Amino acid sequence: MDLEFNKNEDGMKLAVSQMKSRHAVISQGGGKKAMDKAREKGKMAPRERIEYLIDKGSVFTEIGAFAGYDMYKEHGGCPAGGTIAGLGYVSGRQCVIVANDNTVKAGAWFPITGKKNLRMQEIAMENYLPVIYIVDSAGVYLPMQDEIFPDKEHFGRIFRNNAQMSAMGINQIAAVMGSCVAGGAYLPIMSDETLMVEGNGSIFLAGPYLVKAAIGEDADQQALGGAKMHTEISGIADYKFDTEKECLDQVRRIMDKLGEQPLQGFSRVKPALPARDMKDIYGLVSAQNNKNFDIVEVIKCLVDNSEFDQFKEDYGKTIVCGYGRVDGWAVGIVANQRKIVKSGKGEMQMGGVIYNDSADKAARFIMNCNQKKIPLVFLQDVTGFMVGSRSEQSGIIKDGAKLVNAVANSVVPKITIVIGNSYGAGNYAMCGKAYDPRFIYAWPNAKIAVMGGEAAAKTLMQIQVAGLKAKGEVIDPEREKEILKEIVDKYDAQTSSYYSAARLWVDEIIDPIDTRSVISEGINAANHSQDHKEFKMGVFQV
Repeated sequence: MDLEFNKNEDGMKLAVSQMKSRHAVISQGGGKKAMDKAREKGKMAPRERIEYLIDKGSVFTEIGAFAGYDMYKEHGGCPAGGTIAGLGYVSGRQCVIVANDNTVKAGAWFPITGKKNLRMQEIAMENYLPVIYIVDSAGVYLPMQDEIFPDKEHFGRIFRNNAQMSAMGINQIAAVMGSCVAGGAYLPIMSDETLMVEGNGSIFLAGPYLVKAAIGEDADQQALGGAKMHTEISGIADYKFDTEKECLDQVRRIMDKLGEQPLQGFSRVKPALPARDMKDIYGLVSAQNNKNFDIVEVIKCLVDNSEFDQFKEDYGKTIVCGYGRVDGWAVGIVANQRKIVKSGKGEMQMGGVIYNDSADKAARFIMNCNQKKIPLVFLQDVTGFMVGSRSEQSGIIKDGAKLVNAVANSVVPKITIVIGNSYGAGNYAMCGKAYDPRFIYAWPNAKIAVMGGEAAAKTLMQIQVAGLKAKGEVIDPEREKEILKEIVDKYDAQTSSYYSAARLWVDEIIDPIDTRSVISEGINAANHSQDHKEFKMGVFQV
């Protein structure tokens, strides 16, 4: 291995180690004190509940672990958005699992909690996956109620989705292991079946204090909405159990009896590992996103047997397109190319820029994959479309629009992995969040922004300096450097993968060697979808 490879490897492994360390802190939820208090009540931690529920030895693909990361500091933070969620297997069935973390503000809903739960419901609805809710929440976090309660994409949308999913035939099971208060009380009752743990589980519109204040009645929590009352008197709950494990055992028995649904029929053969060591990814890609590399070599670390059939290999070289298999699944890969190549005019550094011919090639390839019913995988490392008079005269906007049109109207599943930079309109053309990828993941080194940090910082500095000078301030070179550093530091923080994951612009930050797994699980989920849309491109200039 060469020196550059070793440097890249060290940098990427350090980035992955940092990511795992931060995840370990997040996994502690509200902290040891809150966890101990829950255990005194006979409760398991939310991650322990999920671990007990899913099939032993199966894959759990967590989503949104970094939701809320470094946010809400004035409120004490909200690790993982107060909810643990992901794709898991229960009684052999792939499903969506959403578990409130009662150690984080008693499981109260912050704005990011609502966004994360809606994202999980969106995944269930897109892929027709059963949903298991493990409920233990105090309801809306009142100090921020204006940011979580009334709008279209706020708390109430969850119950609307409960109703929509039920009408779609998507099974929903609610295991109530703690509080389920106020508007949140509708979630388990709008699920297909409701299970409760006696003593801890409760469902009511108003708790004892509010009932006393509103109508003067003295009633304890169990009388208002405990498992015994709801299974014997109101009839709202279907089962009651003495322990959480007994409750989760029943969830497994329910899942075991679900009928089979027809599949989309995406091609899958017996999986094979890549011929190239998957860990080579660490040495191929710079953690600073500032080194050239050959994306084809990265792809060989991901696809079965390292077999990759390039489409139009000698045309539009700043985007690589081709067919391969990931964990047995047939995929069409669209990836930005960064390496330096020889051309008739000498060496050309690609740098992840999309040129006219690249956009044209990628649009055609995406149409082919839709024609062949092959899921698409986008590997993003893009700085945007080529600019300048030559590109404009060649119709870069037209060719870019053609690619965006193909991505927007694609009906096969799209899975996006941000492996480097994701800037400007390149983010859109390579199936960023706005273009409805079924799943979107980021490596720890990923950066998402409207433009690269250096260009953006210099632009912002010029604007800021001009404003200060207009007010009569004298700005010397040293002050300009200070202003530039302040802007760069802020911009770098906002472009990091953690900033993106905190706001759910990506579903999760992943270790690069887990890329095969998340792609495979994503296609397996999409294979359950019942949507059969016809591929149409609409109107575009040719």
